[in-house]
Amino acid sequence: MSKFKAQGFFGTFKNARKGFRLVVRSEMNIRVHLIIAVLVLISAYLMNFSALEYCTLIFAIAFVIISEMLNTAIEFALDSIYHNRYSRMVGMAKDISAGAVMFASFVSLLVGVILFGKHIFIG
Repeated sequence: MSKFKAQGFFGTFKNARKGFRLVVRSEMNIRVHLIIAVLVLISAYLMNFSALEYCTLIFAIAFVIISEMLNTAIEFALDSIYHNRYSRMVGMAKDISAGAVMFASFVSLLVGVILFGKHIFIG
């Protein structure tokens, strides 16, 4: 049995918390995303969003945060494998994963514009 299986079910949550703390400490972009997420949720509360609108916002926020976390994991893994040496293929992989974060951010922004626009302009 490997040391990973021996840690048990609750040990995996400990590792997940550690991973989340690591990405928050090491990546400024995710801290920015989290601050914006809090501001968006507060604004939604002040505008009396429905439960469905909250769910939509939470999914959009999660889409961006998860994308940022996967991007960070890809960057760490590739840097580890290639010992921080430049490789055109590594650069391409990092650019693609960063592009995924950008795409997730644009989609989430569009969701926000639609939901908040409805409350601001229609009432």
